[in-house]
Amino acid sequence: MTDIFSILKSDHDLHRTMLAKIAETSGDTAERRDLFEAFRIEVTAHAAAEEQSLYATMLADPDLQDDGRHSVAEHKEIDDMLGELQETDMATGAWLTKFKEMRHRYEHHIDEEEEEMFPAAQEQFSRAKSMELGATFDRRKPAELEVAEASDNGDHKN
Repeated sequence: MTDIFSILKSDHDLHRTMLAKIAETSGDTAERRDLFEAFRIEVTAHAAAEEQSLYATMLADPDLQDDGRHSVAEHKEIDDMLGELQETDMATGAWLTKFKEMRHRYEHHIDEEEEEMFPAAQEQFSRAKSMELGATFDRRKPAELEVAEASDNGDHKN
């Protein structure tokens, strides 16, 4: 069993790698579509499982509530950006501009989590609580991956 913070950091490292690979692609290619879809599914499932484990606990703690709310709001913002990217032609400069903006926002978000929020939460949580939240995350993420895989472009149409 692993603590929640180690699990989330490991996911964040994977996300950084995935974003770098997408950034190396160009045009509306199968590679770009596949890499972007894999990232969208992974980050959507990660965010949902993170909200159901870490953030549900943070929102219940008056000392951590503001940080929890801030992160949940950023998750929504990033999810909206992913939806916009799904609707934008990958062959256009507009897609690349939106992708760079989303990447910047997401990397800022995970840096902020790792540098500020996780240490604050670690101070409040016992080791046992951190392990329990890790187990909750590990239970939820596979189900959330299925939900994210089942959702497609149609979910974000206006």
